[in-house]
Amino acid sequence: MKITANDISDAYKKISPFIHKTPVLTNNSINRITNSDLYFKCENFQKTGSFKARGAFNAILSVNEQKLKKGVATHSSGNHAAALAFAAQRLKIKSFIVMPKNAPVNKIEAVKSYDGLIVFCDSSLEAREATLEKVVTQTCATFIHPYNNYDIIKGQATAAYEFFNQIEKPDYILVPLGGGGILSGTSLATKYFSPNTKVIGVEPQIADDAFRSLRDGKIYSSTYPNTIADGLRTSLKKRTFRILKENNVEILTVKEKTIAEALFLIIERMKIVVEPSAVVTLAAVLENRKRFEGKKIGLLLSGGNLDLSKIPEYRKIAGKE
Repeated sequence: MKITANDISDAYKKISPFIHKTPVLTNNSINRITNSDLYFKCENFQKTGSFKARGAFNAILSVNEQKLKKGVATHSSGNHAAALAFAAQRLKIKSFIVMPKNAPVNKIEAVKSYDGLIVFCDSSLEAREATLEKVVTQTCATFIHPYNNYDIIKGQATAAYEFFNQIEKPDYILVPLGGGGILSGTSLATKYFSPNTKVIGVEPQIADDAFRSLRDGKIYSSTYPNTIADGLRTSLKKRTFRILKENNVEILTVKEKTIAEALFLIIERMKIVVEPSAVVTLAAVLENRKRFEGKKIGLLLSGGNLDLSKIPEYRKIAGKE
């Protein structure tokens, strides 16, 4: 399936009544540190605290009404789980959420607060998929994949679509990379609505499966490494891999220490709450200052669901203790 410019603008119209138009913030202090012109697209202010609400609403609203009576189902470690449960609650349907036992507590509680029916499993992708298959068989709910789903990708593309209507002609737009849903959508929105902007995906150095996959032309499975950017532990799938490959999206990897440093830089200088997965974009600028010097750069802050209990751990990684 080819996603068109009209698909993205139509998705934006469809989901607009249900989501926030998120702001773009700047910070003079961080601009001076990086010697660049940074524009932070604050999806941490989105419904449920992440961009995932965009895709969740678009996917559910694209399902046949008769099918929706059985509910929707997915597997997710956090933000997609919360977004799908929230969208289902808002649209008055059931949601069945398979989550790994080691999912962040704050994200488990979020799903519960949106009436999501949680089934726990082991942390491997195989365990998630096997458990989900059982849930779907038992409930006949419609499976909505966290990112390997064209309606999800169209919904996620609306973040960049919205950004390009707020900030004209950035040189770059940097996006966190896990399974590739938001990066795939951004690459398409950029091609159609800001073609002179270069798209770069960013993932943790210890979770570089997407970097290796695109370099070698085949999908490597994630081993679920223990990166603090817990939302970026997933692997590319067929659809996201194809879109990123077709659009020649570049991938940068960043160190854990830099991710932690970027987290505190944003919290302390911008006074906003972000999660480690969101700040890999700033980490990439910090590690590649010469390349980005003097450039106009969009940074997608993908979420703000920060586990406060882990702040001491993050401070240690950042070298603040």
